[in-house]
Amino acid sequence: MATASVRSTRFLSVAAALAVIAGLTVEVSARQFGRYFNPPEPKSTNAKYDGRFALARIRYTVGPGGYYYRGVPAWAHGFPRAEENLLQILDAVTAIHPRLHDTVVVGLDDPELSFYPIAYMTEAGYWEMTDREAAGLRAYLLKGGFLIFDDFRPPPRGGGGWDQFAYNMARVFPQGRFVELSPSAPPFHVFFDIGSFSIIPQAYDAGRPVIAGLFEDNDPHKRLMAIANFNTDISDFWEFSGDGYMPVNEANEAYKIGVNYVMYGMTH
Repeated sequence: MATASVRSTRFLSVAAALAVIAGLTVEVSARQFGRYFNPPEPKSTNAKYDGRFALARIRYTVGPGGYYYRGVPAWAHGFPRAEENLLQILDAVTAIHPRLHDTVVVGLDDPELSFYPIAYMTEAGYWEMTDREAAGLRAYLLKGGFLIFDDFRPPPRGGGGWDQFAYNMARVFPQGRFVELSPSAPPFHVFFDIGSFSIIPQAYDAGRPVIAGLFEDNDPHKRLMAIANFNTDISDFWEFSGDGYMPVNEANEAYKIGVNYVMYGMTH
């Protein structure tokens, strides 16, 4: 009888523990589920502009499905570590000594965007844009701004993929045309010499990356106003380069591309 009583007590104890765990699981799942419908809005210091270089990340309205990664809006994927790590590399290997501890997040219709010669956008397949933002982006690029698009890919994981991106850019420049770039294009030789796109590391995207550019007046002899890394996520290697997740040699190649983009935008 005593043995049966002990077994019964143990059974009840285990059952009680499982009930507590189940309750906690439901509570945690509910919180996580809620995050996808009430996602966190990442904060940025946006310190007062003082003339030092800072990389401006573009905030935009996120379309359906764009909160798939940890509940974070698609425009904030990798924020702020991707740009913070890239800026540290820029500080170490170039004559550009950027602001290292202040991130910048701006909308396309924000007048302060004009303070920053280089801007950066992730996940353009989820990008939704107003007419005012389209006008703001057009003015920024024509004034000399340079916009880097990274971390977007074909549907379904990439939202609307290239079609959504092209639709938005056609509203900015109705006659504009993105053309696929070769490794001989100027951005790949402005600081580091990048002779082949085979050096571009692929974290999880299948197939080859496509690098395309939009030239002023669609003239390849004029200034490149925007560059798009499609079917790849180069900034993923910036974000996780210090965590031991990415091979050092692959992160180095990703940094070379990022440094070249910034140096091109600063000199053209």
